[in-house]
Amino acid sequence: MRKFIIILSIIVAGFSLFGQDISGDWNGLSHFKNGILKIVFHIQKTDSGYMATWDSPYQAVYGHAVDTVVFENGQLTLICNESHFKYKGALNKKDEIDGIFSQWEQVPLYLSQKKITRPQEPKKPYPYMEEVKFDNPVAPGVTLAGTLTLPERHKGQCSAVILVSGSGQQNRDEEIFEHKPFLVIADYLTRRGIAVLRYDDRGVFGSTGNPDTCTAYDFSLDAEAAFNYLKTRKEINPQQIGIIGHSEGGIIAPMVAARNKEVAFTVLLAAPGIRGDSLMYLQRKLLMQLLNLSKRQIDAILAYRSKHDSLIVHIDEPEQRNEELADFITDVVNKQMPKAVQEEKNRAIELELQIVTLQSYQYLIRYNPAIALSKVQCPVLALNGDKDFQVSAAENLNGVQQALLKSGNRRVTIQKLPGLNHLFQMSKTGSISEYPQIEETFSPKVLKIMEKWIKAVTKQK
Repeated sequence: MRKFIIILSIIVAGFSLFGQDISGDWNGLSHFKNGILKIVFHIQKTDSGYMATWDSPYQAVYGHAVDTVVFENGQLTLICNESHFKYKGALNKKDEIDGIFSQWEQVPLYLSQKKITRPQEPKKPYPYMEEVKFDNPVAPGVTLAGTLTLPERHKGQCSAVILVSGSGQQNRDEEIFEHKPFLVIADYLTRRGIAVLRYDDRGVFGSTGNPDTCTAYDFSLDAEAAFNYLKTRKEINPQQIGIIGHSEGGIIAPMVAARNKEVAFTVLLAAPGIRGDSLMYLQRKLLMQLLNLSKRQIDAILAYRSKHDSLIVHIDEPEQRNEELADFITDVVNKQMPKAVQEEKNRAIELELQIVTLQSYQYLIRYNPAIALSKVQCPVLALNGDKDFQVSAAENLNGVQQALLKSGNRRVTIQKLPGLNHLFQMSKTGSISEYPQIEETFSPKVLKIMEKWIKAVTKQK
């Protein structure tokens, strides 16, 4: 799950106001082709007019200045020549602003002064918390920072879980669209007697290390370092430490459990169960269908993506693989952009190659989760929502189940849960565009399933 970067730079200015006072905080969501971006404008009245700043919370960008702003007769216009964007909207009777944001593409941007609420997010002070750091001894220079939440008044040693996040650079809360699912999970389980360790990925916040050259295998070494750290804690029962992995974390957890027989259990949340190229094919197809693209468009895009994924899978030598990818992508761009200047073509080729030549991307495309799953002997709980269009439930749960059966592991529980999306929120369509708009961060039903199952396998009351 990666953060989508849209270059936005807004400069400060004054504007004239006729009638309404638009002081305050205005926020809205822009749905670009490559993802969703939240934009917040903070508008403050001064003696000479108005001052404003903007935030982009999903990019961790705050307090940038706004410059050219005009508000006349209920019409709001913001222009930034440097970043090539323009916003034009109208204040309606509900004191909300409907408008269009233009930057390379035009998208609706609806601004409101209503605050997004996340009712499940626990409030401080917490009754359990400890900041920790631990090293990964097989990766010099990598120190991971995290939070260990320990149950209060627990008699004797307690069972524990490690939370492993999905793809992209994630913090310890696996924060996305202002949701903090790992914080919600940790709070819920800890209050019910199960210790939880969650940590920032390499290069994020308190953790050191360079994630750019890392693959899921490297991150599995970090998860195993977390496991070994928990074994040193006197409050933790070393025979009752498990791993909960979400999305790509659901690949990492079986990697660790396959090579480390001390792992007591694994919980796989929306975990891939089929090879990466097949996973991405299904993901693209389902998401494009949600966007109501025509069959012709979908077939064309799938054919293109499948071709370069096939090159990644079937060419073992990395240098040759990247050379053939470059030739293929260059040929496609030249055919699709025959009238474009060479500079534009080169930029399009460069942007595509930046993605498909990433070690992490190529590793995921080539990786077959069944390899590790077929070696896992500990109890496994695998859960997927039936509206998950990033890791489709039917195909991936079946892949997980078949691989575990091949290992002879019979301590397996598989559940497909109705109405839940990839983040385990109750959703209408499962579309990514719904993620930030849903108040629920993580299904209470799934929290209860995990608690009951973990206590059963650890024989904890």
